[in-house]
Amino acid sequence: MSRQVILDEECCLGCETCVELCPEVFAMDSEKEKAYVITGAAGDEACIEEAMASCPAECISWED
Repeated sequence: MSRQVILDEECCLGCETCVELCPEVFAMDSEKEKAYVITGAAGDEACIEEAMASCPAECISWED
């Protein structure tokens, strides 16, 4: 069973850092001005880890 990346949209600041780092995993909702995880996206784990570390709101995590 693989881990899934989770982004808490409620705490997202809309800084777009995760989108810039991993555009194959994260995208921006222009209406809400929040990032979200692209459904079914599979990205490089190192890239996702970098996005987690770079998120100023610390709202990206793994779910087993």
